[in-house]
Amino acid sequence: MPRIIDVVEAPNQGANELVVRVPEVGSGDFRLGSQVIVRESQNAVFYRDGKSLDMFGPGRHTITTANLPLISSVMSFFTGGNNVFTAEVYFVNMREFTDLKWGTPQPISLRDSELGFARVRGFGQYTIQIAEPKRFVDQIVGTQGLYRTSQIEDYLRNTIISNITDVLGENMTSIFDLPRLVDELGAAVRAKATPAFAAMGIALKQLMVVSITPTDETAKAIDERASMGAIGNMDAYMKFKAAQAMGDAANNPAGGGAAAGVGLGAGMGVGAGMASMIMQSMQTPSQPAAAPAASAAATPSVMTLEEAAAYLKVSTADVEAAINAGDLKARKIGSQYRIAKEAIDAFLAS
Repeated sequence: MPRIIDVVEAPNQGANELVVRVPEVGSGDFRLGSQVIVRESQNAVFYRDGKSLDMFGPGRHTITTANLPLISSVMSFFTGGNNVFTAEVYFVNMREFTDLKWGTPQPISLRDSELGFARVRGFGQYTIQIAEPKRFVDQIVGTQGLYRTSQIEDYLRNTIISNITDVLGENMTSIFDLPRLVDELGAAVRAKATPAFAAMGIALKQLMVVSITPTDETAKAIDERASMGAIGNMDAYMKFKAAQAMGDAANNPAGGGAAAGVGLGAGMGVGAGMASMIMQSMQTPSQPAAAPAASAAATPSVMTLEEAAAYLKVSTADVEAAINAGDLKARKIGSQYRIAKEAIDAFLAS
């Protein structure tokens, strides 16, 4: 003998419960004459075989063939005219649900005019109210198979995320512009999501974007971009860093010998490429002591007549005259003289 549910009600429906199902599992057995008690903030929808049937508003109702024409036809078809029928009843909460949260479980990937590519997360809140209970039960319970509040909220949240991804993809130029567009984004997402919610029998009362934040990788790229902007003139910065590296190497307190050589070599290796540019930009005059050292290093041990004249700071004729007089020793090879530096030094010393 099936258990007949004579009083159909959901007295303990919480303020945050979108739907309460009677019975919780399976179908219930109802009959003509059963009482349906619907509270002020509720609507009761009878549901069977994937379709919503009749609906009761707030108040106490007695199931009769007069007030449930669709159920009466179901009874005649399925029960052979008996006054017992099976169905499920969904008590839909008609209150306004405020402060519902949404957030992106995975980062949204977007093109960025400044960074090239950016990944962001979004967070916010929204407010809804069930506007059409029968449509809501058909679309959410019938089509999606959802009736627990957590499941329904997940479904609605995914709808919002889909729309915000679409809006960001169509409108974002750079992540640096997002902070000033938060209100506009919220309005755009609400306008885009409203038809989808209405198709489910839900009125989307309000939707806010609280924040759009970059992922850790994108935040690092932003920090690097900010650092480059703070540096300004990259060429001057590189010259400064090269000079600083040379100074650090020169002041390296490492031990003598090989360790000191390594420190000096490292400093010169870093700074050598930029040293000439730094000196040119600073217009540092040449060291006067370097010229004699260079001249001394350039003096050959065997000289031509011209080189000997330059070394002695006289004319070539004077040098040739000294050779012909026998004062300066030299050797003539063909038509050319070759004079040893030692012979010139001896000539000067005599």
